[in-house]
Amino acid sequence: MSKQVQDVETIFCHQTGDDYLVVVERDGKRLFRAKLGLSETSAGPRPAKFRLKDGSSEEPRQPDEFVELARRAQRIRISEQTAPEKRRELTEMLSGYQLEEKTKAVRTCRYCASAGRYSPITTETAIKDDNDWICRDCARQELERQLSYAGSSGRVTGAAKERLEDLMLEVQELDRIINLLKGELDPDLTKFDTISATTDEVDPVRVDSLSLHPGLQNLLEDRFETLLPVQSLAVENGLFDGDDQMVVSATATGKTLVGEMTGIDRVLNGKGKMLFLVPLVALANQKHEDFEDEYGHLVDVSIRVGASRITDDGNQFDPNADVIVGTYEGIDHALRTGKDMGDIGTVVIDEVHTLKEEERGHRLDGLISRLKYTCEQRAKQRDDYQGAQWVYLSATVGNPEELAASLESTLIEFEERPVPIERHVTFADGQEKVRIENKLVRREFDTESSKGYRGQTIIFTNSRRRCHEISRKLDYSAAPYHAGLDYKRRKQVERQFGEQELAAVVTTAALAAGVDFPASQVVFDSLAMGIEWLSVQEFHQMLGRAGRPDYHDEGKVYVLVEPDTAYHNSMEMTEDEVAFKLLKGEMESVMTHYDEGAAVEETLANVTVGGKAAKSLNDRMIGDVPTKHALGKLLQYEFIDGFEPTPLGQVVTQHFLEPGEAFTLVDGIRKDAHPYELVADIELRETEL
Repeated sequence: MSKQVQDVETIFCHQTGDDYLVVVERDGKRLFRAKLGLSETSAGPRPAKFRLKDGSSEEPRQPDEFVELARRAQRIRISEQTAPEKRRELTEMLSGYQLEEKTKAVRTCRYCASAGRYSPITTETAIKDDNDWICRDCARQELERQLSYAGSSGRVTGAAKERLEDLMLEVQELDRIINLLKGELDPDLTKFDTISATTDEVDPVRVDSLSLHPGLQNLLEDRFETLLPVQSLAVENGLFDGDDQMVVSATATGKTLVGEMTGIDRVLNGKGKMLFLVPLVALANQKHEDFEDEYGHLVDVSIRVGASRITDDGNQFDPNADVIVGTYEGIDHALRTGKDMGDIGTVVIDEVHTLKEEERGHRLDGLISRLKYTCEQRAKQRDDYQGAQWVYLSATVGNPEELAASLESTLIEFEERPVPIERHVTFADGQEKVRIENKLVRREFDTESSKGYRGQTIIFTNSRRRCHEISRKLDYSAAPYHAGLDYKRRKQVERQFGEQELAAVVTTAALAAGVDFPASQVVFDSLAMGIEWLSVQEFHQMLGRAGRPDYHDEGKVYVLVEPDTAYHNSMEMTEDEVAFKLLKGEMESVMTHYDEGAAVEETLANVTVGGKAAKSLNDRMIGDVPTKHALGKLLQYEFIDGFEPTPLGQVVTQHFLEPGEAFTLVDGIRKDAHPYELVADIELRETEL
């Protein structure tokens, strides 16, 4: 052992029973292990036994050999897991040989120490396990063991393991991750992070300083003394000077009123009607009712959704109304069918980040171009009409400066979050999710904020059927809410929630954008919207529904994850992968992308509205549209004749058909197919795509 003694670098000592495990290292490699026993003498504790360990066997050596090793070693380390009284005994023994200067207690991995490995850990590398700390390698092995146990039901697979390991290394707690697998709801274990409340310093604009039309001025003065920060910023940056603006601010910060103020003021001052455009029928219905309640005594309000008239009282859509609330497709249909929209003074595009959506983004892009063209043509024909002011609203945009420049608007960006939001994540399968949701809803409804409001929950899921399933199984009063319910029922649910008669609503992700439920808690039963995973924008839009400053002290978000699960075979990722991507994700840039079908559809619509100006309409769109190729396809399909739509082209564009859908219909009609067969063929085609 003499050569080994000369080259000793580190001696590591760790308590094992009444004795000590001794590990001797050189160049980071273990030379041997031994067991050291001390006994009390008149001079203090001294080595009494020293045995080299080889597997399960032990070779007795002279106790003085340990002293020789200790004198030759560069450093002596004692594990912090060694009991304090045993550490004192060992330190006193080493001091008796004047070795105290090279002796130090260190934090080590207890698994490694027990196995005879010297594995020092730092604050940055340690993983907490119970009340102790272990190294990353041992933490990975222990997590693997726990996952294998939990995975006996087939739930936890490779994708979940990777994500959980990443999260474990990030939060540096093994127990926290293991408890996630058990579906436990201790906030200290499920909490992923907190999005802090933030307040930008903005000098509030006094309402009595606005000098708006008296009707609107008096209304606003009755409601507020000062404007909210984002509203003040908009006013200070030219809102009432007619400047186009893109307003980006979190949910519940008051950005909608920016569009309302300038739009209603321009209506009352004879500068043209206001269009307030939203992506969904349910949102249009809600906004229509809000406008009737708030401004109905000042202006005429109408609604335009889809290709038909839909109102709460059966009144026909009035294109001459002062205020028209509509869906994107509803107003676009009016343009595609040549309806005269009159003098448009203000266009408010709510949820403008819809521009990035694969299915609907190109249609919003095209609508903006066509509507601008229509306003410009009218301004050329009439000296007393000065065109429209455009206000774009969004809570979530990853590239606000770029998008505002593309829309030729002034960016008004306000990053305040009125209340903090705690984000939690836990694991559960489909049936366990309902049990957890029930517990969350009960716990939240039984809690009252400092403002005197009970906590209420929005549960987002991916299908109407699941909405009903969950709401039936909740103990406290709850209701499903989705576009399949009639208008009267939806309004009843909104009223009951607003009056705190419901503990929860269960809704589809599609209605996340703007339905105004003042919830304190948002629960994600699913991270899908139909058969598509949520985007980071959509996820943030939905979680932003948690917590209102006038109602709640904080918001809570719970993401319930089923590992290794997808909701359709077209989904490339699994829910566990998506969950951490969304939780950690950066906002995606809002860009509109065109495939051939989208390019053909928008070019046909632009030909229908603008004729020979179709190319200039394409050029002003945000996305890059291959106009020449699209025109060639339109001629090939016989959708246009020159720069006029053919009768077939008119049908295609008025019904928002993709070319493939149009061909399926035309081919079926020629073969005298039953209408049900045509619908089935289109559904099958969409499924295959």
